[in-house]
Amino acid sequence: MANMGNQLISNVFKALGHPTRIQIIKLLRKGELCVCDILPNLDSEQSNTSQHLTVLKNQGIVESRKDGSKVIYSIKNKEVCEMIDLVEAIILRQIEETKTLLSNK
Repeated sequence: MANMGNQLISNVFKALGHPTRIQIIKLLRKGELCVCDILPNLDSEQSNTSQHLTVLKNQGIVESRKDGSKVIYSIKNKEVCEMIDLVEAIILRQIEETKTLLSNK
């Protein structure tokens, strides 16, 4: 049973494990967006962006709804933003530690 839980956790991290998907989450953090609003902010083709959104949706990280002909995306689980914030804090701490080490030489 613990192995199954570990696999589910791993799947979420895999979904978050691409720079474009992190960027999509950061864009959606401000509120709902359609693909037409997301696309200009990414260095990605529309088909790739749709694939990234599908990965995030399949893992329950984002959700979508139809608005006429548009598909509107939003973050389903706000905790994912906290996860990204925590990782950014770890990276900043590592940078500061490296700076300290280098300045002490």
